[in-house]
Amino acid sequence: LLESGAFDRAGFKHLHVAGHPEGNRDIDPDGGTGNVDAAMRWKSAFNERTDAEMALVTQFAFEAGPIIEWANGLRDAGIGLPVHVGIAGPARLQTLIKFAIACGVGPSLKVLQRRAIDVGKLLLPFEPDEVVRVLARHKANTPDSAITCLHLFPLGGITTAAAWARTRGTTEPAVLTA
Repeated sequence: LLESGAFDRAGFKHLHVAGHPEGNRDIDPDGGTGNVDAAMRWKSAFNERTDAEMALVTQFAFEAGPIIEWANGLRDAGIGLPVHVGIAGPARLQTLIKFAIACGVGPSLKVLQRRAIDVGKLLLPFEPDEVVRVLARHKANTPDSAITCLHLFPLGGITTAAAWARTRGTTEPAVLTA
């Protein structure tokens, strides 16, 4: 669809395409990253040919470390697209596990599994505060990071996600600040 030129002809100014910090078994069934990496290089090359501003939006994740490492790897590979990190909004643990399995968010699922072992935490909703704190700290310490903002997946509902964002001081598009 990108290659067809339809977005440029229609005057699109912004195009956001998928990024897969944890890989994607639908694209790389063997568990590797060869096809995902090739697609990323293609998207980066397409970025040079389009009039639109492009960004990568990641699948949702529950820990910041792998995302930061992936974003650093993109820059090391010469891929200069900005990264909008997908984070799961507040939701019940059971809801998050269901979405994580359905969406193939494998490595981050371990974070949820560890939380599920603690019965006390099992009853509390998951909130992405720790992930956001680590990403914000990274951005403050590494201003030229490819990570530029957050994309909140409202897996526990739009009202719940909006309330969470509002209590953290913003309903504007999430720009990372320390």
